[in-house]
Amino acid sequence: MSVVIVGGGLAGISAAIALRESGVPVTLVESRPWLGGATHSFSRGELCIDNGQHVFLRCCSAYQGLLRRLRADHLVETQDRFDVPVLVPGMGRARLRRSRLPSPLHMLPALARYSPLSPADRLRAVRASAALRRVDPADPAADAVSAGAWLAGHGQRPWARQALWGLFLTSALNAEVDEAALGLSAMVCRHALFGRADAADIGLPLVPLDELHGGPALRRIAEMGGTVRLKAKVEAVTTDPKVVVDGVPMAADAVIMAVPHDAAARLLPAQALPDPLPWPELDASPIVNVHVVYDRPVMDGPFAAAVGSSAQWVFDRTAVSGLRGGQYLAVSLSAADRWVDMPTAELRARFVPELRRLLPAARDARVRDFFVTRERRATFRQRPGTAAARPGAATRAAGLFLAGAWTDTGWPDTMEGAVRSGLTAARLARRHLEGVRDR
Repeated sequence: MSVVIVGGGLAGISAAIALRESGVPVTLVESRPWLGGATHSFSRGELCIDNGQHVFLRCCSAYQGLLRRLRADHLVETQDRFDVPVLVPGMGRARLRRSRLPSPLHMLPALARYSPLSPADRLRAVRASAALRRVDPADPAADAVSAGAWLAGHGQRPWARQALWGLFLTSALNAEVDEAALGLSAMVCRHALFGRADAADIGLPLVPLDELHGGPALRRIAEMGGTVRLKAKVEAVTTDPKVVVDGVPMAADAVIMAVPHDAAARLLPAQALPDPLPWPELDASPIVNVHVVYDRPVMDGPFAAAVGSSAQWVFDRTAVSGLRGGQYLAVSLSAADRWVDMPTAELRARFVPELRRLLPAARDARVRDFFVTRERRATFRQRPGTAAARPGAATRAAGLFLAGAWTDTGWPDTMEGAVRSGLTAARLARRHLEGVRDR
């Protein structure tokens, strides 16, 4: 009884390892020459570059479980407690750091001292937080409105929505606050900010993503007796179920499609898909990363957020990339529709001066290298109305299952969501195989 998994991102990797732990024969098919999907690395001269900056929170239990299964959990580092420097042009540096108080009081001292907001705005933010805790993320009504509209209705003025709520929600949902679905926004706040006191502590990779995900996954699946086929193109999937790989049919007792939603819609047989197909409504939202290499250090600490600035989050990539001398910063831009098609020269003309504005030490530093990475379809567009378009793991065809952070995991389109989707698909595939055996 074997399972073929199409797609070698975090969802496919998670499904493959979970099935092998249950003794199910697995073949993982990936069109690219690496595993890791949207989390991968490439070389640029002496540097090892990640395609984008990825972080996780302590509440991301499934993702951290995957790292343990990959024996890669020692390759990340998590804060002792949530602590974010916030750069504000013209105002210097603010800070959001959780206290030692128990939840839900742990963030109150940080908010009380958050200088970008006026005292009145801070008080209104506390009241809005209390109201947001009462929002049920699974309520269809919460998916019908935007977080921005809801926050505005609860006293959050435009600057507060940008300088406080946008700092969390835009990066978590890859959507501007005024366009993000309230349900997913409430889910993020409930798990990260209003849940366990340590839930929002930030974790960062200590190595390039290839060394954290792709390489360990390839080795672990092989050690467990699974098969991985790289650079293999899946051309179709049938209801037998069967997968056509490079023109050759591959039989299977179950198939897990761990690919983006547009690829799943193209490859799956019509009998397996809902009619009408709602997935195109998920659309796609881009992320752009601006990479700047300086001849000297210009920023202290591993990262900083920025408000009132075109830069959103700035990460120190020096050690991870292998840079010797100077400092390498990556500016991560979520909901990057305005940036994704902008020429590199124009992005340089905008962001090099912006970093000088945010980081005084950058004003005298020389830029040794500047380049841009663009993920045009980084996530689905997590706006109001998309909850109903996210399918469950089961399709209309027996033995065919879906995985991917775009499926109905209850989580945003994140690494955590991807891993959870893979575990769900593996569980359903095992149940299907048991039913086949019992016939």
